[in-house]
Amino acid sequence: MKIYNTLTRKKEDFVPVNTGKVNMYVCGPTVYDLIHIGNARPLVVFDAARRYLEYKGYEVTFVSNFTDVDDKIISKANAEGVDMKTISERYINELLADSKELNVKPATFYPRVTAEMDGIIKMTDTLINNGFAYEKNGTVYFSVESYEDYGKLSRRKQDDEEAGARIEINADKRNPLDFVIWKPAKPGEPYWESPWGNGRPGWHIECSVMAKKYLGDTIDIHAGGDDLIFPHHENEIAQSVCANGCNFTKYWLHNALITISDKKMSKSKGNFSYVVRNIASEHGWDTVRFWLLSVHYRSPVNYSSELLQATKNGLERIKNCLRSLENVSQSLPPKEMAQFRAEFEAAMDNDFNTANAITAIFDLVKFINSTNEKSEIMRKELIDLCGILGISITTDEHNSPLQPDFNTSVEKLLEKRRAAKEEKNWAEADAIRAQLTEMGVVVKDTKDGVVWHVEKA
Repeated sequence: MKIYNTLTRKKEDFVPVNTGKVNMYVCGPTVYDLIHIGNARPLVVFDAARRYLEYKGYEVTFVSNFTDVDDKIISKANAEGVDMKTISERYINELLADSKELNVKPATFYPRVTAEMDGIIKMTDTLINNGFAYEKNGTVYFSVESYEDYGKLSRRKQDDEEAGARIEINADKRNPLDFVIWKPAKPGEPYWESPWGNGRPGWHIECSVMAKKYLGDTIDIHAGGDDLIFPHHENEIAQSVCANGCNFTKYWLHNALITISDKKMSKSKGNFSYVVRNIASEHGWDTVRFWLLSVHYRSPVNYSSELLQATKNGLERIKNCLRSLENVSQSLPPKEMAQFRAEFEAAMDNDFNTANAITAIFDLVKFINSTNEKSEIMRKELIDLCGILGISITTDEHNSPLQPDFNTSVEKLLEKRRAAKEEKNWAEADAIRAQLTEMGVVVKDTKDGVVWHVEKA
């Protein structure tokens, strides 16, 4: 399995720090508003990567943080006349609701900045004591000159930055490129006590601290959008390496950004308000996820209503194929079936290429539609391959990945019914069948065993 490492600009064999285990950190959003499709892309594409790693047998610890203290949150709280926590809690809950609709698996940990202040203060103090940071008038700055590898992720040289960047003049900084780790609170802002006065952390130190606490000093995969490469991830590396004294991340993954009708998504162009739930209300949540996975994560993906409709039609084609496999017999599939899973795995083993993996699924659909030798195993294979990507093609049938508790209950009842029939306890078997009927489950006894589905309304 190979993945593209932004740090080295090439695909590398994936070898995690600890055999059989993967630690993965994905930068989460600042929680001050509903998420837009730009926020949704890393949610979905790195969820698919996580799912595939789990499919490959890895035990994945997945961390995604919430930045719940920020100027935007404070500004919104002041505008509404409420405290900062009210705003952050509201939009954390909204984000989790949207994530569930997008079929994104819950993270192993969802750390919040406001709950990690002790660790932030401790790492800041370590950086100062080791000569990598300094305090001036209550603000703590990271000294970029103290870390010789600064710029290795973004490939930016310090001299070039100083010559070409428009850098705000700040007499307190030793170097114009030095960045803030801790800053004093302004009047009326929330603050935390620290050795440098009442204040709050800079943006970059947050993720360094949370990654260390929940995943260790060196993690396997750190991911996020292209827009985070510089300065956020560059600064994370500097802080973490200097504080921990070791490599911070083995593999850096970054998704390309979204364009709106072939134009870059940005506030200045008035296309920043594409709230994901509004798009989903028109096209469907499953369509949004399918669309985000239909392009390789490192390639820009274009949004337009026409493209979403085309994506919806493609997803419906897969669902129609599944419907054609209802109540088929449990016979062995043709030997050609194995090629589709192999094609799927080859795509995902090549830097999580979900676009080519979906092509493999469509190849399977084409094969199923062209053969008369249909089987229940084909049905399971189609659902399974889609399920590895978190694409749900059924919500009302027995293989539904969205109804594991319901499915388990049905299977247990069917097992009790089978046992009752073996004991010739026909009354018990009939009673169980009646119970299943009340649940909307249609049971059919065939020569190859019992098949069932949920009766459509």
